[in-house]
Amino acid sequence: EELRKFRWRNVSMVFQSAMNALNPVMRVGDQFVDMMQAHERIDRKQAIAQAAELMHMVGSEAGRLKAYPHELSGGMRQRVMIAMALALRPELVIMDEPTTALDVVVQREILQQVEALRHDLGFAVLFITHDLSLLLEFADRISIMYAGEIVETANPERLPKNPLHPYTQGLLRSFPP
Repeated sequence: EELRKFRWRNVSMVFQSAMNALNPVMRVGDQFVDMMQAHERIDRKQAIAQAAELMHMVGSEAGRLKAYPHELSGGMRQRVMIAMALALRPELVIMDEPTTALDVVVQREILQQVEALRHDLGFAVLFITHDLSLLLEFADRISIMYAGEIVETANPERLPKNPLHPYTQGLLRSFPP
């Protein structure tokens, strides 16, 4: 019961594959309603209105709430997941590879939208990714993990100039300048 109260309100999560995280046989709006009603007293009409507002905030139309997940593009599904993650105004949003399998233009749009929402709503983001180039551009602080342990932590200005750990050095060499 404690974990149930904590989830979505204090910490929410955007999973790597939105198609697997969303229920394929339920419309997007119904999934918003289920999630919101599981965590607070809210009627269906209010939940849909709040979901429509959230969809607008993440750069999507409210009409998408009537769609099934398979009717949406990968970028749209990720926007749905981000909107759901923000529904209860959490303090922290964990994003696990949220831009995997999206083209670079959609990746950038989504990350810029998350940055704007973070600024406007005041939540923190824990971004889990193998794409160090994204972190160098968007993160305030970066921790590098190797074999399940944090081996280096730095700000994005220092990390590319003076990587201390051999794994960090290898990551930095793994993408073109």
